[in-house]
Amino acid sequence: MTAFFTSGQVVDLILVLMALEGGWLMGYHQRTGRGLPVPAVLALLLPGAALLLALRVALTGGAWVWITFWLIVSLAIHLLDLRNRLR
Repeated sequence: MTAFFTSGQVVDLILVLMALEGGWLMGYHQRTGRGLPVPAVLALLLPGAALLLALRVALTGGAWVWITFWLIVSLAIHLLDLRNRLR
């Protein structure tokens, strides 16, 4: 179980589950016209995915510059979403 976490596979699993959730939410919206539109789904999931990628880099002993990169990506997407919601 330790290897599952230290190898970053736990993050890979969570990212796959998030992708499935996003696909289902977008498909549901396209089929029914209900639920969140595609941009809203992406705005919800992408910051979390970027945080998970930063975690994966940290768990696997990656360079700090990549951790910082994914944290900045997450913040930027989050701030764009926040700006759009406050309009």
